[in-house]
Amino acid sequence: MPSSRHEKAVRFRALHQEAFIIPNPWDIGSARILAGLGFKALATSSAAAANAVGRRDHGLSRTDSLAHSRLIVGATDLPVSADLGKGFGDAPEVVAETVQLAAEAGLVGCTIEDSTGDADHPLYEEALAVERIAAAAEAARALPFPFMLTARAHNLLYANPNLDDTIRRLQAFEKAGADVLFAPGLPDIVAVRAVCAATSKPFNFMAGIKGKSFPVPELVAAGVKRISLAGSLYRAAMSGLLDAAREVKDTGAFSYLDRCVTTPELHEIMGI
Repeated sequence: MPSSRHEKAVRFRALHQEAFIIPNPWDIGSARILAGLGFKALATSSAAAANAVGRRDHGLSRTDSLAHSRLIVGATDLPVSADLGKGFGDAPEVVAETVQLAAEAGLVGCTIEDSTGDADHPLYEEALAVERIAAAAEAARALPFPFMLTARAHNLLYANPNLDDTIRRLQAFEKAGADVLFAPGLPDIVAVRAVCAATSKPFNFMAGIKGKSFPVPELVAAGVKRISLAGSLYRAAMSGLLDAAREVKDTGAFSYLDRCVTTPELHEIMGI
């Protein structure tokens, strides 16, 4: 029997008591492969979801993003959280509505970031950023199951990154009601340790940035509770596609076949 949404939500929340890895599929097949490998939860990636249909990151509408989330939710019996960008609107009430719609899509959690999508003003002013997370948290608390809201501070991805500013925003998001905290782009393990020490909620570290993705044992020792992979698995899969296609096109050889998993092996992992 498929698990209920409430049971999945309880299971997802319990995972945060210890460190775990939450990989990011982009379609039903990749979701089933990851489940077959034994991962305990899944998360969507806004970049992977958009790229998989030929669009840039954040190129999906809210309707399209939630439809994609439903595909991932329905692919396995694992809890699924979604990367919902800035919540598909600037106003706090829009973000709150997005959380409600996420729950209706079968998700047991989501991330909301403080990036605006405006290159001239890439981050929301701190007061509005906090208000948006507070509205999202209020919507999450009104749900009939323990939906987990993750708040993302993105200032390290833009000009003049400042770790103190990151910590201040994360602390404010925690006070506003976020269940999990997230700051992509941390430069080293010392910074990871500082963020984890400055906050009390579980911290999600995002692996996937070259030179800023640290071994799991080091992250766990620093205090990280959740490790996501962003769009890196999708990019790894596309790297394999490019290598194989270029070999055939440029040399006429097929040595990539020696490295390929077989179709029956894929079926076994996916449980089909």
